[in-house]
Amino acid sequence: MDDLLVIGGTRFIGRHVVDEFRAHDYDVTTFNRGNHDNPFADAEDVSHIEGDRTDDGDLAAAAREADPDVVVDCVAYRPREVRTATRVFDGVDAYVFVSSGSAYGREDLPKREGETPLCDCTEEQATDDSQSSYGPRKAEGDRAVFAAAERGVNAMSVRPCIVYGPHDYTERLDYWIDRVNRFDRIVVPGDGTNVWHRAYVEDVAGAIRRVAEDGEPGEAYNVADRRMVTLDGMVDLIADALDTDVEVVHAGERELAAADLSLDDFVLYRNPPHMLATDKLARLGWESTPIDEAMTRAVEDHLDSDRDGREHGPDRETEERVLGVLDTL
Repeated sequence: MDDLLVIGGTRFIGRHVVDEFRAHDYDVTTFNRGNHDNPFADAEDVSHIEGDRTDDGDLAAAAREADPDVVVDCVAYRPREVRTATRVFDGVDAYVFVSSGSAYGREDLPKREGETPLCDCTEEQATDDSQSSYGPRKAEGDRAVFAAAERGVNAMSVRPCIVYGPHDYTERLDYWIDRVNRFDRIVVPGDGTNVWHRAYVEDVAGAIRRVAEDGEPGEAYNVADRRMVTLDGMVDLIADALDTDVEVVHAGERELAAADLSLDDFVLYRNPPHMLATDKLARLGWESTPIDEAMTRAVEDHLDSDRDGREHGPDRETEERVLGVLDTL
């Protein structure tokens, strides 16, 4: 396999996918609308086709022009888009759909491919754009992959949990890095033992390549850090990467309510906990980056950026109200 087409390819996961396959001697073409800066504009081994993946004609034209061996679909958000792509690219060596750990419909610990049921998806959810339908839409996209494989298409799915690392425009982790970097005392919701499994973005890109090369058609593969940490553990990793100390102050529902906050107002807090099994992917030879190294790279990228993530949690004034309440207890 030598030629890769990335549907997407200029922002977060797609950007790292391009780098991963380039590092393994693939010629890469990205296909997107060109609405974002292209980090590969000057790269001789990366071509670009402009078009709208939701337009069937544009997608078919991209398939003819790129003539890829491998397709990585980073921006399929509706089941119809996956069904169309698996028809357009039915002759490639590998079509990899980037799904999500949100596709699972039951809170197993851990969630396992082929065991934990997927979300149901209604007709209304299949065309909706809301966050509440994200998991059902990804689950239905997975089912489109499975159906395509039954027709003989070399289609597979990769399910990352929440992704972090360089160029993360979502700014979810940036909220916590900013807090630890600027203050010596911060509020962590709950008792700090909350778990929301995460996946380092370079490992996600590596998993996608590994699945494209060695995965089985009709299979789905979870992607997550092989070592999982709690919310407190994440804060500790950030502090270590910043070479600083921070005092963590835990706040429960009652203390947060005094400042009109809830546990869910803090990004990366999740109840119930969320964890993905990754043994299936590891059996393909995939390994994850040591989590302290991954966090160091994420922190370095944050410091080089203008991201602060402050929209993902309470402002400092509100946080200090909570700290004041806790200090009186």
